[in-house]
Amino acid sequence: MPASPSTARAINDRLALRLLQQEGPLTAGQLKQLTGLSRPTVADLVERLTAAGLIAVVGEAGEQRRGPNAKVYGIVADRAHLAALDVRTEGVAVAVADLVGRVLAEESVPIGGDMGTGHAVEQAVALVERVVKEAGADRLHTVGIGAPGLIDPASGELRDSSGLPEWHRRLVAALQERLPEARVSVENETNLAALAEQRDGVARDRDTFVLLWLGHGTGAAVVLDGALRRGASGGTGEIGFLPVPGTAALPSSTDCEGGFHSLAAAGAVVDLAARCGVPAGPGQEPSVVGVVRAAVAVVRSAVRQVREAGTGAGALGPARAADVPHSASGGGESGGVTGGDETRARSDGEEEPRSANGSEASASPRALPAARFLDALADRLAVGVASVVAILDPGCVVLGGEVGQAGGDELAALVQDRIARMTPLPTEVRTTTLGGRAVLRGALLTARDRAQEELFAPGERPVQGW
Repeated sequence: MPASPSTARAINDRLALRLLQQEGPLTAGQLKQLTGLSRPTVADLVERLTAAGLIAVVGEAGEQRRGPNAKVYGIVADRAHLAALDVRTEGVAVAVADLVGRVLAEESVPIGGDMGTGHAVEQAVALVERVVKEAGADRLHTVGIGAPGLIDPASGELRDSSGLPEWHRRLVAALQERLPEARVSVENETNLAALAEQRDGVARDRDTFVLLWLGHGTGAAVVLDGALRRGASGGTGEIGFLPVPGTAALPSSTDCEGGFHSLAAAGAVVDLAARCGVPAGPGQEPSVVGVVRAAVAVVRSAVRQVREAGTGAGALGPARAADVPHSASGGGESGGVTGGDETRARSDGEEEPRSANGSEASASPRALPAARFLDALADRLAVGVASVVAILDPGCVVLGGEVGQAGGDELAALVQDRIARMTPLPTEVRTTTLGGRAVLRGALLTARDRAQEELFAPGERPVQGW
């Protein structure tokens, strides 16, 4: 059954607007070429969209050309303004953008754990209002929020989770109250990071992949056949609770300690580095932010040392138990040293490998503490990645977050090497190109999509207002 004239017009309008979003300003002739529509049809839709206040002439195609065919049309970017929030345990970052997603202002503030809930919420809301003012926006059409924790798939609300600050949940309600005209939505931070990697990052060529978030904590986002999967309760990707070997206990329903979190969270990474002889630098403040910065610093330092030593990812084979002090294998008391190497005590009380023929391990590039640390970290990450691969067969795993970005291609290659030997399922391991900023970018993309979905919808569109 052919579409009605009104339906056909709506489809054509949405197609033109999507092209203008993806390609930037275009002439009527370029719209005709890209859409395959006739010249009169393109002229009609340009007139409709201009009258609706959605597009406007933004220039001309060339100095030598004149007339209607030379006009370049673009989306009216200031038709609506959007806000994106990246809510962390000890702070919040805010960005305000126009309708096409161009960031106009951005700022972040720390929020200490000793700050009361009410004060924390007020400080975060004040930041949003300040950034909106700096962006020159009168009001917000849509607000996208990324936060740790579970999102109820039925209500779309952030669920009450132990271990997360109460001000996170209160902030969403406060923004809805202070911005009654804005559409406010919240999404799990790792899911938003995956969306950003798929749209603007390292997974642009993948319809199916898993993002493994490595930051203060751990998380995973699952994208299958182009769609983000949240699960029955919104908990898909809570990999921190995954029981793993080498930990002192099992995780509980309210605490992920003892799970994969205990192997790969920022604090565990810093401890592992110290045990391998790559201590964190002095001056790291005892806070969530400080732990993440320390983890990033030791991983970057290790990668740099490996590069300078010329050992590279290709020179680092799988870590043997004797290559890493026993306490680095996972934190459990049963992770003793095994294998064909003997050990000798170092002056600091740790154990250092000695080959079976009596020569010191330092004769090999693997004896470099930085190389041993990256090996041991890759061993840990491979435990979680292998579990994901065995169940989902995603074909691609992205190491995301601040720590994943710090590891670079070296860490990704080490993990991929281990996965290739642990599973028959071909899996490429990539490094994030967005790092910790992926959450804010994902929140902004979500807000932009929602605003455009509403504003570009078929039907009567007022020229003024929303």
